[in-house]
Amino acid sequence: MDRLIHIFLLWIILGPYTLTAQSPLSAEKQEVIQTLEDQKDTWSSTAQSIWTYAELGYQENKSSDLLMTHLQEAGFKVDRAVAGMPTAFVASYGQGHPVIGILAEFDALPGVSQAAVPYRKEREDCTSGHACGHHLFGTGSTAAAIAVKDWMAKNNIQGTIRLYGTPAEEGGAGKVYMVREGLFDDVDAVLHWHPGNSNNAGAASCLAIKSALFKFHGIAAHAAGAPWRGRSALDGVEAMNDMINLMREHVPDMTRIHYVITKGGEAPNVVPAYAEVNYYVRHPEMKVVHEIFERMVKAAEGAALGTGTTMEYEVTGGSYNLLPNAVLAQKMYDNLSEIGGVKYDDAELAFAREIIKSYPDTEVDLKSAAEVSPFVVTDRAFPFSTDVGDVSWIVPTTGLSTATWVPGTGAHSWQAVAAGGTTIGKKGMMVAAKTIACTAIDLFRNPEELVKAKVELKERQGKDFHYEALIGDGPPNLNYRGE
Repeated sequence: MDRLIHIFLLWIILGPYTLTAQSPLSAEKQEVIQTLEDQKDTWSSTAQSIWTYAELGYQENKSSDLLMTHLQEAGFKVDRAVAGMPTAFVASYGQGHPVIGILAEFDALPGVSQAAVPYRKEREDCTSGHACGHHLFGTGSTAAAIAVKDWMAKNNIQGTIRLYGTPAEEGGAGKVYMVREGLFDDVDAVLHWHPGNSNNAGAASCLAIKSALFKFHGIAAHAAGAPWRGRSALDGVEAMNDMINLMREHVPDMTRIHYVITKGGEAPNVVPAYAEVNYYVRHPEMKVVHEIFERMVKAAEGAALGTGTTMEYEVTGGSYNLLPNAVLAQKMYDNLSEIGGVKYDDAELAFAREIIKSYPDTEVDLKSAAEVSPFVVTDRAFPFSTDVGDVSWIVPTTGLSTATWVPGTGAHSWQAVAAGGTTIGKKGMMVAAKTIACTAIDLFRNPEELVKAKVELKERQGKDFHYEALIGDGPPNLNYRGE
């Protein structure tokens, strides 16, 4: 209740943004939007290339290089391989403040290979896929950054536009290493977006997360001839899993714990000398994630003790919950509302109708792709995690989602991969690029909004806030995908 009172008072201080009608897009914004529209074929081709590459976290060499090439050719200064990550980069144009950052992702997911067709069909040339649409994310953000740079040069705008190439969002926590390295310390605001099945730009939170590989070492032996000589590493994994599953009853509400056994032995007639399990734990508050993770470590230690094995664990990722910023979100929403959503042509409508046949239990309104959802400010944590969370606790941050997927589509699905490889995905990407570019223009033209956004950030952080990354102080795990 106290937090709600604080937020209410904050709105009184910052002004009743949700009651103020947005202004029509200015002439300079319309010019930037038209420029992006004229370049849509270039950006669609770039996105399609990255969709085809479908490179996993920390392996996005071709994807990262392609975006950096565009930025260098546009006149950006590009710093490569930042924060110990070969595919991470920071591209900057201009000097001084305000410094506006834009985030770009480009990693794919394993095991969701899919062709750009409205039915299940795996690609023969690739086992991974852009089931979260990061090929669109990285390309759209790059397009927006270059459009803002061109506007700045034409209008002699003081300040810096900065594009952050952030690898391995899917479990690798690339942005967290960049935050830990201090790469956002001088930034005044950060803008980002994400593919989705609707168009929205509210202010909301998500789940903090921490992930790790728990590695058990035993003693190999003949499973029939001399099992007493062995100590099963798989027994250690299974004992840990049993204890974690018992623990589920005794954790705070909204906790999510999931795992997969990534190695369980080579053959049934050999007592496994090595086994490992990959765990994620999530909760709306990062301090609760930390506490539960420590309990999981104790369970793993107990499992090793009880099975006569040894255990070590490796933290593979971890990120904070998103910290909403209503000041910036309102600006993003106003621009999105003026730009509008995604309008299907006949071919896209036919594709969408075929896709929704794979959702037999879901009612889908295809018209919603062209609509913009109402503006919402909430502390509710939506059931996903992102390493943008750490950025949002350091710098005022806001994002949007656009209908790059057919309405009703969920992330991490073959349907998302399919739509992302078509003009449906590219149209949604261009909506995002235009919205981010216009929002950046607002912030350069009205730096007082950045002051208000920082007031809100401090309020939401709390007076005793001290940033400490959930990943600890180790280097990035560049081989976390095991490829």
